[in-house]
Amino acid sequence: MMDKLTPLSRMLVDRMAGGHDWAELGPVAFRDYLTANRQPPTGEDNIVARDADADGVPVRIYRPAERTDPLPVLLFMHGGGFVSGTVNNYDRLCHRIARKADCAVVSVEYRLAPEHPYPAAVEDAIAALGWVAREGGKHDIDTSRIAIGGDSAGGTLSIVAALNARDSNGPAIRHMMLIYPGLDLESDTESKREFGQGGYMLDAAFSAMCVGAYTPDPARRTEPNASPLRADSVAGLPSATIIVPECDPLRDDILAFSARLEAAGVPVDTKVYPGVFHGFVSTFGILPEADDALDRATAGLKAALAPAA
Repeated sequence: MMDKLTPLSRMLVDRMAGGHDWAELGPVAFRDYLTANRQPPTGEDNIVARDADADGVPVRIYRPAERTDPLPVLLFMHGGGFVSGTVNNYDRLCHRIARKADCAVVSVEYRLAPEHPYPAAVEDAIAALGWVAREGGKHDIDTSRIAIGGDSAGGTLSIVAALNARDSNGPAIRHMMLIYPGLDLESDTESKREFGQGGYMLDAAFSAMCVGAYTPDPARRTEPNASPLRADSVAGLPSATIIVPECDPLRDDILAFSARLEAAGVPVDTKVYPGVFHGFVSTFGILPEADDALDRATAGLKAALAPAA
């Protein structure tokens, strides 16, 4: 098969893969590797951060250092296949989002599998959203202007939390910032077949490892809280900005979700980036497409969180 990645994307994918077989080494080894290879923020965004407790869920609150007034907020869920990733791993990205969108960011340290399988992460996402809406004012957050978002597994959790808020008369959410979210743990799509065989960051064996750790009971993998593409309805969800890599096994599910939102009358801005891979946004400052995607995502977020006219 012809390599569909750009030359720079190919170099980055090969470097990040590092020759490891993560499916064989397991989820905890993968988590430890990511933790050891964290990219810290450089300080150029001039963001202050502090940790807090959101009803038992650890969170980190970021805000531009010069702002002392109540700010709108993005509740951010990190990626990592439900088995890895930490608030620390996503410091750099959260600093940049807070600066570009001129908002507060509350990054959630949700529980990870296999120690805490589904639905622990879902419960933590919903709890953190409720805490922000209820207690955010004490942390200089304007709780009338809440968005939710994340990348990969964090995008999944963001959609699930928004669906639950809609169905339970929960906190009002203005916008979803979705960066290559997972939508269906059980789907069989052309993009999964084309890009899941290795060489594109998110291969089928690694995905199976993550899915097995997160949902050890296969019967639960089609529940909407695990696979939100299977929700009965997406009507009434917040507007969304959706970032899609062309060479991502999740691409077709993401585009199907975008189409469902549009058909339900939900305002959605979806952009497919040719020649890039699952995880590419974290390479901002290196990959031009990552810079463009982050600009687009944060512009949509900033516009959605603007004060009502």
